[in-house]
Amino acid sequence: MFGSQFFPNQTPAVALLASFAAYGVGFLARPIGGIVAGHLGDRIGRKRMLVYSLVLMGVASTLIGVLPTYATIGLASVVGLVLLRLVQGIAAGAEWGGSALLSVEHAPAHRRGLFGAFTQMGSAGGMLLATGVFAATRFTLGEEQFLAWGWRLPFLLSAVLVGVGLVIRLRVEDAAEFAEIKASGKVERFPLGVVLREHPRAVLITAGLRLVQPALYSILTVYTLSYLASKRGDSGVALTSVLIVSALSVLTTPLWGWISDRVGRRRLTIASAAGIGILIWPFFAFLDSGPLLLLPLVFALGMNVFHDSIYGPQAAWFAEQFPTGVRYSGVSLGYQVGSIFSVGLTPLLAVLFLQWGNGSPWILCAYIGLYAVLTIAAAIAAKDPAREAIAARRDG
Repeated sequence: MFGSQFFPNQTPAVALLASFAAYGVGFLARPIGGIVAGHLGDRIGRKRMLVYSLVLMGVASTLIGVLPTYATIGLASVVGLVLLRLVQGIAAGAEWGGSALLSVEHAPAHRRGLFGAFTQMGSAGGMLLATGVFAATRFTLGEEQFLAWGWRLPFLLSAVLVGVGLVIRLRVEDAAEFAEIKASGKVERFPLGVVLREHPRAVLITAGLRLVQPALYSILTVYTLSYLASKRGDSGVALTSVLIVSALSVLTTPLWGWISDRVGRRRLTIASAAGIGILIWPFFAFLDSGPLLLLPLVFALGMNVFHDSIYGPQAAWFAEQFPTGVRYSGVSLGYQVGSIFSVGLTPLLAVLFLQWGNGSPWILCAYIGLYAVLTIAAAIAAKDPAREAIAARRDG
């Protein structure tokens, strides 16, 4: 879509690469949002930062919906798109840490995985809503009208979601453990500095835990569509599969969060990361020659089992790596740094790897395998309070 509207004078391959680059710019900007929001969120509160980030995201998304295309204002449209994607990335970087901490810090100790997973579930719900709205708009208007102007409608509708989100967030208060720190006057003056000075290991661990799962997410929800279109001339079944697994993730993400409260976060992450690193090879073999009618089942295995079992417990596990006073800064920094090297770069690198491999995906598979190894190493090094609590209950 962005390729035809903002990069029309390029070859299809270059336009696709440029579109993925514009997509990745938003993820590259996320650490900025995470760092700024983490600093402010550890000082003024999680709730206020969530309100600010929601408004910023809504404004940027709405402006993309009214942005003139390359045919109207030329290169300025590309600059505008990149800048708005940067703003979206900053807002998204600010968003995740606050929503995750509000969920986890309000949770009982033995339910942190489940409560945190409801924040994670928002990603699947958002993907489902966005994909569904785009698909419905495309189906209703037809391909020609959708490419001409219909693609703008989903972005404009985001203004409605902002209004609903504001009503909800203004009714939520910060959790007691942070409110006590704020009331006692023990708020850190420079939380980010404390994180970098006293908790660099935790930042590296959380970044490592964010490698293979979002890379797989990018492959399944972004890259596979273009891969199937170029290899087999059909991306429709992949789009349908994304809708199906996104709907299922609304259920499986909190399920895996609940399971992590019972078996521990480390065990789930290691098993699933190993599965991703191994099964990514036959996955691409299936895309090349397998029966596409089975693609929804393959996507469900990849997304609802391997992806969601890592992603569901992530909010709780990241929060458990940092003390309350600098938790927003710590989880945001680790989460977003990991995202740069995974979901932000993977679609772009996937296109390059396919070209370097002369159409073979073996370099991309090796890249995913490397990330799986790094995630396993991070999981081994991370604290797992859920597992410790389970052992304590059994011993007691």
